[in-house]
Amino acid sequence: MFDPRRSPWREVVLAAATGALITLIIALGVLNPPRQAGVSTDRLGPDQGEQVADYLSRARDSLAGADEQQHWALVSFTEPLVAADIPAHSGGMRIAQVLYRISLLRVHTPLVTVPVPESVEAAVDSAQYAAWLLPRPADDRSARIVAVSAERLRAGCACVVGLVVRGPLAQLRNLAAQNGIRAVQALPADAVAGSFAVVPLLREYQDVVLPGPDDGPVPAP
Repeated sequence: MFDPRRSPWREVVLAAATGALITLIIALGVLNPPRQAGVSTDRLGPDQGEQVADYLSRARDSLAGADEQQHWALVSFTEPLVAADIPAHSGGMRIAQVLYRISLLRVHTPLVTVPVPESVEAAVDSAQYAAWLLPRPADDRSARIVAVSAERLRAGCACVVGLVVRGPLAQLRNLAAQNGIRAVQALPADAVAGSFAVVPLLREYQDVVLPGPDDGPVPAP
């Protein structure tokens, strides 16, 4: 008597179905790979709540070493600069970013980061672009802050609060010893451009890195 359970065709069908199922599982795995944990990025600048003395020590330690490789580094100033003074405070190194922020008493103002091509002239000219990169205001107060920030940036204010430069450790150490330089912090040589955050050491951070009050009046542009 014919037994369908022992039919060779049944075994062929089962084998084909099993193969199709395996293929489907593999395909789903390729199209929907498991999520990987977020990759941490490097950071230039002080941490929120960090003691300024600790950051200054950490920045000095980052410049130790004898390698001659190129390093990305953050330059923070004792006082904000006008854009024309950037070349004198860059140590002759490649300038990648210029950081702008206007200072208003008891008012939080936005930080503007302007990427620049490889020329000193582009860094000096970056002031004219900073106003265009201000964030879109979310309310009336922020609209007034953005308006006065844009007006002062276009007028050429002393609002350069930091630079991101690239150079060897010896040259970065020389820059850190210059007048007007508050801190120079370097990343490891293998840091990748665009993969690190930048937070300048602002002049108002004297003891601890914490934002001040935001209850002051916003002046008219």
